[in-house]
Formats: sequence, C-alpha cells, structure tokens
Amino acid sequence: MPNRIRLRKIKYPPPMEGYKPFGIPMRNLESVKLLFEEFEAIRLADYENLTQEEAAEKMNISRPTFTRLYNKARKSIAKAFVEGKAIIIGGGDYITDNYWYRCRSCNETMATIKPAKSCRKCKSDDITQLNIQRK
Repeated sequence: MPNRIRLRKIKYPPPMEGYKPFGIPMRNLESVKLLFEEFEAIRLADYENLTQEEAAEKMNISRPTFTRLYNKARKSIAKAFVEGKAIIIGGGDYITDNYWYRCRSCNETMATIKPAKSCRKCKSDDITQLNIQRK
C-alpha cells in the first residue's frame, strides 16, 4: 500500500510566470511546464544551497520525493534550453501559509498573510490570486 501523498510546502511564489527564449514571440514557441513545487526544489537546492535533506524538510516531504522533484525540474529546464522552448511556472500539489497574488497592472508578485484587495506597489485593485488556499 503506497504512502499517503503529502502536499509540498512552498514559502513564496516565483516572481515571474515563466521564461522564454530571447527574440522569439511567445506565439511561435512551444513550452514546458514547471510546477510550483519543482521551482521551489530548484530554489532551495541551487539558489539557497541547501542539502537535499534540508530542502526536503523545508518542503515537508521525504528526501527521495525531493530528489524526484528536483530531477524532474532540472530535466524540464534542460529541455527548454536545448530545444528553445518557453518555461511556464504554475500548478502542482502544494500548500502554503500565505496568499499569493500578481498585479496585472505592474506585474508585482505578492505573498501576504491575509487576503489582499490591492497591489502594495501600485495600489491597483487589478490583482489575481495565484494559489488556492487549502483548509
């Protein structure tokens, strides 16, 4: 019998929705999907230089699960670089303690403890929630 699936804990949203090759219009590109938890694995291991054990603990998952996420993220990024594809970041099975928003006016990404009604940077009320709060 398999273990129960634990949702991956993510602290903050990525500051962007993705990446694309320079000089090619998005409409002419194929894309690869990078899940929020895969982005978090790359952030913790490569950007914050945590060991896989430390990163797995921060994400509330086992070390083997972290390794699978990390390897999948690296393969997706490599595929995008080598094949000239865009990377779209979003979705996945994760939890967070914060509310995540992106302002449609200035593209500011926000993580807040309480629900927000406007952008903290430009004060626009044209914000969209990036994550779903789970009870």
